[in-house]
Amino acid sequence: MTLLAILAPALAATINAGTPLMLAAFGLLLNEKAGVLNLGAEGMMLVAAIAGFAVTVGSGSATLGFLAGALAGMAAAAFFGVMVLWLGTNQYATGLALSIFGGGLSAFAGIPYTGISLAASKMWTPYLSDLPFIGAVLFRHHPMVYIALLICAALAWFLTRTRAGLVLRAVGESPESAHALGYNVRRIRMGAVMFGGACCGLAGVYLAVVYTPMWQEGMTAGKGWIALALTTFACWKPWRVVAGAYLFGGVTILQLNLQGLGVDVAPQIMAMLPYVATIVVLALISRNPHWIRLNIPASLGKYFNPNA
Repeated sequence: MTLLAILAPALAATINAGTPLMLAAFGLLLNEKAGVLNLGAEGMMLVAAIAGFAVTVGSGSATLGFLAGALAGMAAAAFFGVMVLWLGTNQYATGLALSIFGGGLSAFAGIPYTGISLAASKMWTPYLSDLPFIGAVLFRHHPMVYIALLICAALAWFLTRTRAGLVLRAVGESPESAHALGYNVRRIRMGAVMFGGACCGLAGVYLAVVYTPMWQEGMTAGKGWIALALTTFACWKPWRVVAGAYLFGGVTILQLNLQGLGVDVAPQIMAMLPYVATIVVLALISRNPHWIRLNIPASLGKYFNPNA
């Protein structure tokens, strides 16, 4: 077997593993740009995962499953938004409560679907999929892989090239000034929170319908927290989120490949690799406080003191 024959499936699997991290991180990034830190990504992903999986099983349509998951993620995010933005609850405590609630609700709702699996679904692009090496790596994925990249491009354009993006960033940087100019800070932040919920919802459905594809209690396995760390790793820039997601996805696949090659390492240590990589990357980034201060949204910067 040639080196290219070994690399092609590994790189394709890396893209596959990085996609849910990327989708969730896009939503959290926009939340933070608007001045809201939602720690409930794990719960939103799990609620959306069971909702999307159930609809896909019942209807036979993955498209309807993704739509249901996005709506479920938005509903969970709306609960967070109402509690934080209108009722004034602590956003950190509310986000953690949402994560715990989402895990419990999805475990209960998923009992009838335990053990049910779906057929693997991939897109086969005529001509392009048949290209040697490149075809296997880039053109045999589920459509959501390419939609995630389109979301990245749209998000980067929105934040840097549109008036609405400028207003959203202004709300995150200085809500008092935005309010004085006549912008409804709560509604703008609520819109960002809902978008974040939709993205986390798509990520959860991708895990349950495409990546696995089956329902398993707690199947996110900390990916919501990795997505949250990914926004810091990317310095709140969408295209860097893509690079970071594929990096963490690659670490996940490395863990599986090493086990497949029979490397004599305890499986518990191998399972730790993605999370250890997250901690190491964040520690390395934090060594450059000037870089963090230049990129972190002002509304979050008051909670971050790299020199403390």
